[in-house]
Amino acid sequence: MPLTMAKVGESMTIKKILGKDDTKKHLESLGFVLGENVTIVSDNGGNIIIVVKDTRVALDKKIANRILV
Repeated sequence: MPLTMAKVGESMTIKKILGKDDTKKHLESLGFVLGENVTIVSDNGGNIIIVVKDTRVALDKKIANRILV
């Protein structure tokens, strides 16, 4: 399921990242790699805040939909 479907406070494991190579590389540089655990901290409607590798990252929902957990 896409990361945007996860509930606040829920910890999930990244299973796949969709999109072009540029998008995948950008997400990898932020810590979004296969097998990594992520936790949704906040969802304000337009952006979601995620903890990955002990760092908070804000992603646009359009990009977060490309991360499958």
